Amino acid sequence: MTRIAIIDGHPGYVHALADAYAAGAEATIHEVRRIELATLDFPLLRSAREWRETDPVSAIRNAQKDIRWADHLLILYPLWLGDMPALLKAFLEQVMRPGFAIDEGSAGAEAKLLSGRSARIIVTMGMPAPFYRFFYRAHSLKSLDRNILRAVGFDSARYSIIGSVEASAPAREAWLRSVALLGDAAR
Repeated sequence: MTRIAIIDGHPGYVHALADAYAAGAEATIHEVRRIELATLDFPLLRSAREWRETDPVSAIRNAQKDIRWADHLLILYPLWLGDMPALLKAFLEQVMRPGFAIDEGSAGAEAKLLSGRSARIIVTMGMPAPFYRFFYRAHSLKSLDRNILRAVGFDSARYSIIGSVEASAPAREAWLRSVALLGDAAR
């Protein structure tokens, strides 16, 4: 059994994908906790001092508990202006603080406090997935994986890129079934 935390980065089709993944995971006795960003109330961080020295609000502390509990993290979001939505970025800045995600040691050395966990990133977009993957080189996925997840100890993330989401209802239904299978396998 795998403990899975799902970060649902946006309502709408992304939410439906999160539901499908959770249903697939729970059908095979994996434990699932959901973090729905649209329902959370937290402030923006405005300085490095705030990031290092202020205590996170209760919504962020609860999310940190769910992430620490998890063996596997699923992050879902729509591509907006070539990147993740601002709310997801603000959430990750709040969550991945020193003392939770990293330990800022002496001489600039950092310990990765979330080591040993796996992750999957699912991103949706209006453009065809191959165009994003090869022309834009999947920039936001690689940045999230390398600069956030691996920086705090996660293993290299697996990606699922869902393009042309407005194209057809049958294609969206097929993706929901595929994502449920990913949840079933917890990968």
